[in-house]
Order: sequence, then C-alpha cells, then structure tokens
Amino acid sequence: MKVYEDLKARGLIAQVTDEEAVRDLLDNHKCTFYIGFDPTADSLHVGHFVTVMTMSRLQKAGHTPIALFGGGTGMIGDPTGKTDMRKMLTREEIDHNVECFRKQMAPLVDFSDGKAIMANNADWLLSLNYIQFMREIGVHFSVNRMLAAECYKQRLERGLTFFEMNYMLMQGYDFLQLNRRYGCVLEVGGDDQWSNIIGGVNLIRCKENRPAYGLTLGLLTNSEGKKMGKTEKGAVWLDPAKTSPFDFYQYWRNIGDADVERCLKFLTFLPVEEIEDLTNCEGSALNKAKEVLAYEVTKSIHGIEEADKVREGARALFGGGVNTDNMPTSTLTAADLTDGSIGVLDLLVKTKLVSSKSEGRRLVQQGGLTLNDSKVKDPAAVLTAADFPNGAAIIRKGKKAYHKVLLK
Repeated sequence: MKVYEDLKARGLIAQVTDEEAVRDLLDNHKCTFYIGFDPTADSLHVGHFVTVMTMSRLQKAGHTPIALFGGGTGMIGDPTGKTDMRKMLTREEIDHNVECFRKQMAPLVDFSDGKAIMANNADWLLSLNYIQFMREIGVHFSVNRMLAAECYKQRLERGLTFFEMNYMLMQGYDFLQLNRRYGCVLEVGGDDQWSNIIGGVNLIRCKENRPAYGLTLGLLTNSEGKKMGKTEKGAVWLDPAKTSPFDFYQYWRNIGDADVERCLKFLTFLPVEEIEDLTNCEGSALNKAKEVLAYEVTKSIHGIEEADKVREGARALFGGGVNTDNMPTSTLTAADLTDGSIGVLDLLVKTKLVSSKSEGRRLVQQGGLTLNDSKVKDPAAVLTAADFPNGAAIIRKGKKAYHKVLLK
C-alpha cells in the first residue's frame, strides 16, 4: 500500500489542500515536508506522538522531514485551542526544551546524513525588522479571514491580543522560509492547525508563484471526542523521568475498548489488515490487542529492552505473580522519617500518587488504597519498618495504579 493510501486507511488524514496533488506528491515523488513543534515544555507528550509517528512514516516512504522547533514562535505561543494567553518563556528555557525534543525524536526519526533536517525558527524570526515584515508579509493576510478562523474565533469572547494574532503570520513565514531554504513544499500538522497551514500555503503562492500544500492529521481523541493523554497524575509524557515506562505502558494497556483500533492505526507501524484482525472482537478478547498496543507504543518510545521489561512486569503483577522489578519505585531514607515512621498520607504525597494530603485522605476514606494486599482504612495510619518486609512495600491506588516503595 502506498503511503498516502496507508495514511488514509489509518484514518490519519483530516484535511488536505489538494488531495490529488498531495497523493501524487507522496506516492510518486520525493519531497521535503515539515512539522512544527513549539517547545512550551521540556518533553513531548502523547499529543505530539501522532505527528512524530507520521514524520517517521513519511521518512520511511523516502521523503525528507524537517522538524521545525519554534524557538521564535515559542516566545509568543499559539492561541489555538487555548482560552488564555500562554506563559511567555525565556530564550534559555526554549533552548533547553528544544534540546529535549531533539533527543526524544531520535528513536523514530533518522537525522543522520541529511535524512532529516532540524531547524529552529528563531534563526529568522528573532532578527526580523517589524516594518519590513509587515510590508512584505502582513499585506498578504486578511484580518477578516483571520478572525473567521476557528483558532481565533474561540478566543474573541475572552480577549485576543494583537501579540497572539501575529502567530499565523509567523507560521506562514516559517513555511516560506523553509520553502526557500530547503525546497519544502508540504506542511503537516494537527487538524487544529488548518487555518495556520492555509496561511502559509497561500503566502508561498503569492510570494514565490509556485504551489505548496498542507495536510492535517486527526487529533488523538477517545470515542467521546476528548483528547487522550491525560491521567490523574497529569499529562502522559514521552520523557521517562516524567512518565515512567511502566506507567506509560499501563496507560495504553488500560484504554477503552472503543479506542483500541484507532490507537493501533495512529500509533503503531502494524499493517492495517493485521490491526483490523486483531481488533475484530469484543470484551475481554480485546485485551490481547491492548497489550499489543501498549507494547508497540512503549517500544517505539523507550526501546525494545524497556518494552520487554515492563510487559513482563505487568503480566506478572496483574497475573498474580510477584515480579515487581519494573514497577514505578520511590525510595525512603532516614530524612523522610520521623522517629522511624511516616504517615500514610505523607507517603502518598512523597510517591506522587496524590498531589495533596487532602486528596490522599479522600482516597483512604473511599477505600481506594491498599498496602501489601491489605486495605488501608485510617488516613491517620503511621507506617514503620515492619510495614516494609524485606525493605519494600507495594502500594495500590484504585485497581490499576501500583507503586513500590523501598526503605533504605
């Protein structure tokens, strides 16, 4: 199956500026395309995963990806999907975040020998002369059309700054610069970027008098239309220091039945036919498909060795075994204890299973906390060395969140 048809069969394509031209470009030619990433955090998260995987798919088909890091636009922030203006980051924070992104993309995108390009729009945005920019670029953008765009329309009632309105111009200018510097003819992004992508496509046609194209991808949402990648602990990150490989694996292993097929198509390299066979069942029979999803996604981000470890640990744990080697772990030292003991609520906060003691108290009162297979019933319970047989204790929050605590 050719790459465009594969993207379509997976349900990845949301909108495209000229389907026949883009189909021909991707299936019968080699092109340079770009996907932008604003470095607003020091890690990519599950929401970025669809675009990174698509970058990898297109590269495997022989196309050259540009990963554009928004060192310049990140200093403004994209208003798309936001009800308030984003926090403005410093140049140092942005540079640090960009470096983190580079490392996290490496397992999926091959940047060696010019096979992919890393670019930073700070290289051309931070030195812009504003008057010259408005004369050359601003004249090609209609304020009426901009305000009609969904990304701005959502913000009008709450207040939209002119500072943020410049974002569409800058993203369009990015496409123009990449077109001039690298011959980039296609921008790919999430479907919430459609208006911004159209702005860049039209700008290239106006300034360079040659075609350019845009393609948007469906957002990673569940069967209820809500964005995926959120847990009680917060976002699901690709950085193992923020979301452990075990928790990452368990997130995918526990998704809803209605979301398994879509996630397999969006986030794995398994053939579409194999995915459809795997998910052609219901109820508990879908557990095999969920395990395949969890393993494949964890393998893509954390590598085969780590994926094997967490799968083995999860199977042993949930199958009644005792292998806890790959469970998320915290360590208590003498500094964490008072007279050789620690309150159960303090322990929950220490392990980050809850964000506050009040949340921990509710958890205990609702019967949602287990320690070493025994239900904890008293929020005021105090743990001593006796509660850590062989120097370790296993905490279970609810039915599926496990955590090992070592006592040193």
